[in-house]
Amino acid sequence: MKKHFLYCLAVYILMQLSGVVGVPLLYYIGVEYLNQAPKHLEEVLPGYWLIISFSVSLLVIWFILNKSKDDQTRLERSQPLSPGLSLLLAIGGVFMAFFAQGIAIQIEYALGIEMGSENTEMIIDIIETVPISMMVASVIGPILEEIVFRKIIFGSLYERFPFFLSALISSVIFAFAHFEPEHVILYSAMGFTFAFLYVVSKRIIVPIIAHVSMNTMVVLMQSIFREDIEKLMKEAENLPGFIGGLF
Repeated sequence: MKKHFLYCLAVYILMQLSGVVGVPLLYYIGVEYLNQAPKHLEEVLPGYWLIISFSVSLLVIWFILNKSKDDQTRLERSQPLSPGLSLLLAIGGVFMAFFAQGIAIQIEYALGIEMGSENTEMIIDIIETVPISMMVASVIGPILEEIVFRKIIFGSLYERFPFFLSALISSVIFAFAHFEPEHVILYSAMGFTFAFLYVVSKRIIVPIIAHVSMNTMVVLMQSIFREDIEKLMKEAENLPGFIGGLF
């Protein structure tokens, strides 16, 4: 793997671990210098740190890639799909991602895995407390993840291994990065879909558009229709359901 790609991975990993230091730091600043009520800070700080950490990480990774003389993968050095077809593929990719996710949920249900995503629930709770954090779940997070998991990890693997093995490894890493190993099938299905879009289009913007669009739809559904969805899930506990996973 290229050295600057490793730097990007290091930034992403540090971002994932940064809350251990970042949230207490914001808490200290809020209490000591801004005279904010501790109880209020405890509710909003995770959302604010989510915004800060993801935004800074995306900017740093973009800077690293932009400054590199060779930031393209083998895929991107090939003849890309035309802009028009790429846009159509990105739009179709949203439906492909939802379809793949639906199949994965059916498989998990058949295996006795409980439906629903704790990761999604946590993010929706944060959004309800700090609405602006919706930008992370809908836009910043998907862009960052496509750069890290598809362009860097999958793209590097695909230079040496066949599509299936490269997509499998990168998708499993993608799943574990969400800290929900029980839903490895669900996240892997999404990872395979986005990797397929990347391979066909040879443009990282295509899976980015599909991922951003899917997450935005899920956030809106979960935020606006959350009570209706929870009611429906309670009434249909014995039927396979659909709760989209974020990021």
